[in-house]
Amino acid sequence: MTVPLVDIRNATFDRGRTRVFDGLSLRIDRGEHAAIIGPNGAGKSTLLKALNRELYPRTRDDTRFRLLGRDRWNVWELRGSIGFVSADLERRYGRNSGDASVLDVILSGFTASIGVHGLLAESIDEKRRARARALLAELKLEALESRPFRSLSSGQQRLSLLARALVHEPHTLVLDEPGAGLDLAAGFALIRRLRYLARHGVTLLVATHYLNEILPEIDRVILLGRGRVLADGRKDEVLKSRTLSDAYATDIRVVRDGSWYFAAQGDTVNKL
Repeated sequence: MTVPLVDIRNATFDRGRTRVFDGLSLRIDRGEHAAIIGPNGAGKSTLLKALNRELYPRTRDDTRFRLLGRDRWNVWELRGSIGFVSADLERRYGRNSGDASVLDVILSGFTASIGVHGLLAESIDEKRRARARALLAELKLEALESRPFRSLSSGQQRLSLLARALVHEPHTLVLDEPGAGLDLAAGFALIRRLRYLARHGVTLLVATHYLNEILPEIDRVILLGRGRVLADGRKDEVLKSRTLSDAYATDIRVVRDGSWYFAAQGDTVNKL
């Protein structure tokens, strides 16, 4: 029997005094590429923070929240299975990394920390440095190895954080708004790399505001809204003009070009 990547049953999540989900149930299998979409406040970031073990559901007897079949994880151990990349992590690094180089940032993936200092630095051996440099080469970032992370463009920073997430060779990548703040060239470069990873055995779970970030390799779309799952299924079933217009409370026209989907606004909603 396959152990699901995510298995949530009747979970309630609060952010401060705000109830984001009440009775959320969701299962995503390992190897199943999926996208999570929904308007602001729908709970996308809350769900991803829960997967990252930054947030936990309210404790109830009928609640289940398991990652890879387990209720409890050591965060360092979890990083060996699931890598995380987000605009929020990029902002945190920008504020707190000091003069850390790109290589330092990638190496910090081994310690699940912002930077590698003191005792953490002692755990970085030559094998790990070789792995980090191999990722620099794969992502064509070798020339940036010694550059301060804070001096890079957003696209370069996002690729550096992708390398950080890949140091353990995780079988799953969780990406929160992967293209946020990137120009077209940087966004295309990131999409090419993600498509390559998806085709070579890495499971992708992508939370996004943009339909064009739902790669052709992603077939399942989970639409969140009003504290629940509004729709969940194949992308050709969920990415409908009427469905998204209702969820976002605005007039949306879904345009399809082969395996790619885009959103446009029009005076009337045309059925896809």
